[in-house]
Amino acid sequence: MLDIWQAKKKAVLFITHDLDEAIALSDRVVVMSAGPGSHPMGDFTIDIERPRDVAEIKTTPRFLELHSAIWAVLREEVLKGYQQQLKVA
Repeated sequence: MLDIWQAKKKAVLFITHDLDEAIALSDRVVVMSAGPGSHPMGDFTIDIERPRDVAEIKTTPRFLELHSAIWAVLREEVLKGYQQQLKVA
């Protein structure tokens, strides 16, 4: 996916539930609240230089800092999402 983006230089909206993937591939990560009625609740600039080696980036200090900051916002929403799934089941 990164090769295609680098060749075309087009804007891409990528939605994922994988925080590592979001940080490794993105220039910006927007954290959404648990639905229904989901809304943005965190906006993080990913200021890691490109090109990125997705396999190696996960051990860098900046990746770990960003992961910690984003997870601090995301943690409660993940727990809310699990609770909503249990109510449906």
